[in-house]
Amino acid sequence: MEEKTAISFANVAAKYDGTPEILTDVSFNISNGGFYFLSGASGAGKTTLLRLIYQLHKPERGQIKLFGKITNDISRDEITKLRQKMAIVFQEYSLLSHLTVFDNIALPLRVRGVSEQKITKLVAKVLDWVGLGKYAQSYPKSLSGGQQQRISVARAIIVQPSILLADEPTGNLDDENATRLMELFIQMNKMFGTTIILATHSKKLMETYKFPIISVKNHRVTFSGKETNPSVTPETKKVWRGPKPQTYFTELSKQFDDIGNA
Repeated sequence: MEEKTAISFANVAAKYDGTPEILTDVSFNISNGGFYFLSGASGAGKTTLLRLIYQLHKPERGQIKLFGKITNDISRDEITKLRQKMAIVFQEYSLLSHLTVFDNIALPLRVRGVSEQKITKLVAKVLDWVGLGKYAQSYPKSLSGGQQQRISVARAIIVQPSILLADEPTGNLDDENATRLMELFIQMNKMFGTTIILATHSKKLMETYKFPIISVKNHRVTFSGKETNPSVTPETKKVWRGPKPQTYFTELSKQFDDIGNA
Protein backbone atom coordinates (compact mmCIF):
# COMPACT_ATOMS: atom_id res chain seq x y z
CA MET A 1 0.00 0.00 0.00
CA GLU A 2 1.41 3.39 -1.02
CA GLU A 3 2.20 5.76 1.83
CA LYS A 4 -0.11 8.79 1.51
CA THR A 5 1.69 10.95 4.06
CA ALA A 6 4.87 12.57 2.80
CA ILE A 7 5.91 14.27 6.05
CA SER A 8 4.82 13.54 9.61
CA PHE A 9 5.93 15.27 12.83
CA ALA A 10 4.87 13.96 16.26
CA ASN A 11 5.67 16.15 19.30
CA VAL A 12 8.92 17.35 17.75
CA ALA A 13 11.16 19.83 19.54
CA ALA A 14 14.31 21.39 18.11
CA LYS A 15 17.16 23.47 19.50
CA TYR A 16 20.80 24.24 18.87
CA ASP A 17 23.65 23.92 21.35
CA GLY A 18 23.33 26.48 24.12
CA THR A 19 19.99 27.87 22.95
CA PRO A 20 16.40 27.54 24.18
CA GLU A 21 14.03 25.41 22.10
CA ILE A 22 13.22 26.98 18.76
CA LEU A 23 10.35 24.57 18.09
CA THR A 24 8.30 22.86 20.81
CA ASP A 25 5.86 19.94 20.53
CA VAL A 26 5.29 20.35 16.80
CA SER A 27 2.86 17.81 15.31
CA PHE A 28 1.40 17.68 11.79
CA ASN A 29 0.91 15.49 8.72
CA ILE A 30 1.42 16.63 5.13
CA SER A 31 -0.01 14.42 2.42
CA ASN A 32 1.70 13.61 -0.86
CA GLY A 33 1.17 16.32 -3.47
CA GLY A 34 0.41 19.18 -1.08
CA PHE A 35 1.57 22.76 -1.66
CA TYR A 36 2.13 24.92 1.43
CA PHE A 37 3.53 28.32 2.23
CA LEU A 38 5.70 28.49 5.34
CA SER A 39 5.36 31.81 7.16
CA GLY A 40 6.84 33.39 10.27
CA ALA A 41 9.04 36.18 11.54
CA SER A 42 12.79 36.05 11.10
CA GLY A 43 14.22 33.68 13.69
CA ALA A 44 10.86 32.03 14.36
CA GLY A 45 12.08 28.63 13.20
CA LYS A 46 11.11 28.35 9.50
CA THR A 47 14.58 27.33 8.36
CA THR A 48 14.93 24.95 11.31
CA LEU A 49 11.69 23.25 10.26
CA LEU A 50 13.02 22.79 6.72
CA ARG A 51 16.35 21.52 8.05
CA LEU A 52 14.51 18.93 10.17
CA ILE A 53 12.60 17.70 7.12
CA TYR A 54 15.74 17.52 4.97
CA GLN A 55 17.60 15.69 7.75
CA LEU A 56 20.17 18.43 8.25
CA HIS A 57 19.22 18.71 11.92
CA LYS A 58 18.07 16.12 14.42
CA PRO A 59 15.12 16.79 16.73
CA GLU A 60 15.71 17.24 20.45
CA ARG A 61 12.76 14.92 21.00
CA GLY A 62 9.70 13.63 19.16
CA GLN A 63 9.43 11.64 15.96
CA ILE A 64 9.76 12.56 12.29
CA LYS A 65 8.57 10.32 9.47
CA LEU A 66 9.35 10.80 5.79
CA PHE A 67 7.45 8.67 3.28
CA GLY A 68 6.29 6.56 6.23
CA LYS A 69 9.83 5.88 7.51
CA ILE A 70 10.87 6.93 11.03
CA THR A 71 14.04 8.99 10.67
CA ASN A 72 15.23 9.47 14.26
CA ASP A 73 17.86 6.73 14.31
CA ILE A 74 18.46 5.93 10.65
CA SER A 75 21.97 5.54 9.23
CA ARG A 76 23.79 8.01 6.99
CA ASP A 77 23.21 5.73 4.01
CA GLU A 78 19.48 5.73 4.72
CA ILE A 79 19.49 9.52 5.05
CA THR A 80 21.22 9.74 1.67
CA LYS A 81 18.51 7.57 0.11
CA LEU A 82 15.78 9.76 1.61
CA ARG A 83 17.47 12.94 0.38
CA GLN A 84 17.52 11.52 -3.13
CA LYS A 85 13.73 11.84 -3.02
CA MET A 86 13.95 15.48 -1.95
CA ALA A 87 15.40 18.76 -3.16
CA ILE A 88 16.01 22.05 -1.42
CA VAL A 89 16.28 25.57 -2.83
CA PHE A 90 17.92 28.31 -0.75
CA GLN A 91 17.64 32.07 -1.04
CA GLU A 92 21.42 32.24 -1.41
CA TYR A 93 21.37 30.04 -4.57
CA SER A 94 24.11 27.65 -3.28
CA LEU A 95 25.61 27.15 -6.72
CA LEU A 96 29.18 25.89 -7.13
CA SER A 97 31.15 28.82 -8.55
CA HIS A 98 33.85 26.66 -10.18
CA LEU A 99 31.30 24.70 -12.23
CA THR A 100 29.44 25.91 -15.33
CA VAL A 101 25.68 26.32 -15.28
CA PHE A 102 25.38 23.02 -17.16
CA ASP A 103 27.55 21.16 -14.66
CA ASN A 104 25.75 22.68 -11.65
CA ILE A 105 22.43 21.37 -12.94
CA ALA A 106 23.88 18.03 -14.05
CA LEU A 107 25.59 17.33 -10.72
CA PRO A 108 22.69 15.57 -8.91
CA LEU A 109 22.10 13.35 -11.96
CA ARG A 110 25.77 12.41 -12.14
CA VAL A 111 25.70 11.48 -8.47
CA ARG A 112 22.84 9.11 -9.33
CA GLY A 113 24.82 7.51 -12.17
CA VAL A 114 22.64 8.75 -15.03
CA SER A 115 24.29 8.47 -18.47
CA GLU A 116 25.81 11.61 -20.00
CA GLN A 117 23.56 11.23 -23.05
CA LYS A 118 20.42 11.48 -20.92
CA ILE A 119 21.94 14.20 -18.75
CA THR A 120 22.57 16.34 -21.85
CA LYS A 121 18.94 16.04 -22.94
CA LEU A 122 17.51 16.73 -19.49
CA VAL A 123 19.73 19.71 -18.74
CA ALA A 124 18.89 21.23 -22.13
CA LYS A 125 15.15 20.88 -21.44
CA VAL A 126 15.39 22.36 -17.96
CA LEU A 127 17.53 25.27 -19.13
CA ASP A 128 15.03 25.94 -21.91
CA TRP A 129 12.21 25.97 -19.38
CA VAL A 130 13.85 28.52 -17.08
CA GLY A 131 14.77 30.66 -20.11
CA LEU A 132 18.55 30.34 -19.73
CA GLY A 133 19.52 27.93 -22.50
CA LYS A 134 22.23 30.20 -23.88
CA TYR A 135 24.01 30.30 -20.51
CA ALA A 136 24.84 26.58 -20.30
CA GLN A 137 28.59 27.18 -20.45
CA SER A 138 28.57 30.33 -18.30
CA TYR A 139 29.66 30.44 -14.67
CA PRO A 140 27.27 31.44 -11.87
CA LYS A 141 29.12 34.65 -10.95
CA SER A 142 28.52 36.03 -14.45
CA LEU A 143 24.73 35.78 -13.97
CA SER A 144 22.31 38.10 -12.20
CA GLY A 145 20.71 37.12 -8.89
CA GLY A 146 17.44 36.22 -10.59
CA GLN A 147 19.23 34.05 -13.13
CA GLN A 148 21.21 32.26 -10.43
CA GLN A 149 18.02 31.53 -8.52
CA ARG A 150 16.42 30.03 -11.63
CA ILE A 151 19.51 27.84 -12.06
CA SER A 152 19.23 26.61 -8.46
CA VAL A 153 15.57 25.76 -9.09
CA ALA A 154 16.48 23.97 -12.32
CA ARG A 155 18.98 21.86 -10.39
CA ALA A 156 16.24 20.91 -7.93
CA ILE A 157 13.68 20.12 -10.63
CA ILE A 158 15.94 17.88 -12.66
CA VAL A 159 15.85 15.08 -10.08
CA GLN A 160 12.03 15.11 -10.08
CA PRO A 161 11.87 15.16 -6.27
CA SER A 162 8.91 13.85 -4.31
CA ILE A 163 9.41 16.72 -1.83
CA LEU A 164 10.70 20.19 -2.67
CA LEU A 165 11.68 22.57 0.14
CA ALA A 166 12.20 26.21 -0.80
CA ASP A 167 13.66 28.64 1.75
CA GLU A 168 12.71 32.19 0.70
CA PRO A 169 13.44 31.48 -3.00
CA THR A 170 11.77 34.70 -4.18
CA GLY A 171 13.19 36.94 -1.44
CA ASN A 172 15.81 38.58 -3.67
CA LEU A 173 13.77 38.63 -6.87
CA ASP A 174 11.66 41.27 -8.57
CA ASP A 175 7.95 40.62 -9.15
CA GLU A 176 8.41 39.22 -12.65
CA ASN A 177 11.07 36.70 -11.65
CA ALA A 178 9.15 35.81 -8.50
CA THR A 179 6.07 35.10 -10.59
CA ARG A 180 8.12 33.06 -13.06
CA LEU A 181 9.40 30.88 -10.21
CA MET A 182 5.92 30.48 -8.74
CA GLU A 183 4.56 29.17 -12.02
CA LEU A 184 7.46 26.76 -12.17
CA PHE A 185 6.69 25.44 -8.69
CA ILE A 186 2.97 25.22 -9.41
CA GLN A 187 3.42 23.22 -12.60
CA MET A 188 5.94 20.98 -10.86
CA ASN A 189 3.32 20.29 -8.19
CA LYS A 190 0.57 19.64 -10.73
CA MET A 191 2.49 17.53 -13.24
CA PHE A 192 4.90 15.63 -10.99
CA GLY A 193 2.77 15.55 -7.82
CA THR A 194 5.70 17.05 -5.92
CA THR A 195 4.98 18.01 -2.31
CA ILE A 196 6.15 21.61 -1.93
CA ILE A 197 6.82 23.72 1.16
CA LEU A 198 7.81 27.26 0.26
CA ALA A 199 9.00 29.62 3.00
CA THR A 200 8.22 33.28 2.36
CA HIS A 201 7.79 36.66 4.04
CA SER A 202 5.75 37.97 1.10
CA LYS A 203 2.13 38.71 1.98
CA LYS A 204 1.52 39.53 -1.68
CA LEU A 205 2.64 36.05 -2.70
CA MET A 206 0.41 34.37 -0.12
CA GLU A 207 -2.59 36.53 -1.09
CA THR A 208 -2.10 35.90 -4.81
CA TYR A 209 -1.73 32.13 -4.56
CA LYS A 210 -4.27 30.67 -2.17
CA PHE A 211 -2.27 27.79 -0.74
CA PRO A 212 -2.58 26.68 2.89
CA ILE A 213 -0.12 28.37 5.22
CA ILE A 214 2.08 26.80 7.87
CA SER A 215 2.75 29.51 10.43
CA VAL A 216 5.64 29.34 12.90
CA LYS A 217 5.18 31.53 15.98
CA ASN A 218 6.11 31.26 19.65
CA HIS A 219 7.89 27.94 19.04
CA ARG A 220 4.68 26.36 17.70
CA VAL A 221 3.26 25.55 14.29
CA THR A 222 -0.29 26.23 13.13
CA PHE A 223 -2.06 25.64 9.81
CA SER A 224 -4.56 27.89 8.01
CA GLY A 225 -6.38 27.69 4.70
CA LYS A 226 -7.50 24.72 2.67
CA GLU A 227 -5.72 22.67 0.07
CA THR A 228 -6.84 23.59 -3.43
CA ASN A 229 -5.76 22.64 -6.91
CA PRO A 230 -2.86 24.96 -7.81
CA SER A 231 -3.61 27.27 -10.68
CA VAL A 232 -1.69 29.77 -12.75
CA THR A 233 -3.20 33.24 -12.42
CA PRO A 234 -3.85 35.62 -15.34
CA GLU A 235 -1.12 37.85 -13.88
CA THR A 236 1.34 34.98 -14.20
CA LYS A 237 0.45 34.36 -17.84
CA LYS A 238 1.05 38.00 -18.76
CA VAL A 239 4.73 37.87 -17.81
CA TRP A 240 5.56 34.27 -18.75
CA ARG A 241 7.74 34.02 -21.86
CA GLY A 242 8.88 30.42 -21.72
CA PRO A 243 7.48 27.26 -23.31
CA LYS A 244 4.06 26.02 -22.27
CA PRO A 245 4.39 24.51 -18.78
CA GLN A 246 2.20 21.50 -19.46
CA THR A 247 4.14 20.57 -22.59
CA TYR A 248 7.48 20.94 -20.86
CA PHE A 249 6.62 18.91 -17.80
CA THR A 250 4.93 16.18 -19.84
CA GLU A 251 8.06 15.81 -21.98
CA LEU A 252 10.36 15.96 -18.98
CA SER A 253 8.29 13.37 -17.15
CA LYS A 254 8.70 11.00 -20.11
CA GLN A 255 12.45 11.53 -19.98
CA PHE A 256 12.45 10.60 -16.30
CA ASP A 257 10.41 7.50 -17.07
CA ASP A 258 13.08 6.53 -19.58
CA ILE A 259 15.77 6.99 -16.94
CA GLY A 260 13.86 4.88 -14.47
CA ASN A 261 13.51 2.06 -16.97
CA ALA A 262 17.13 2.17 -18.10
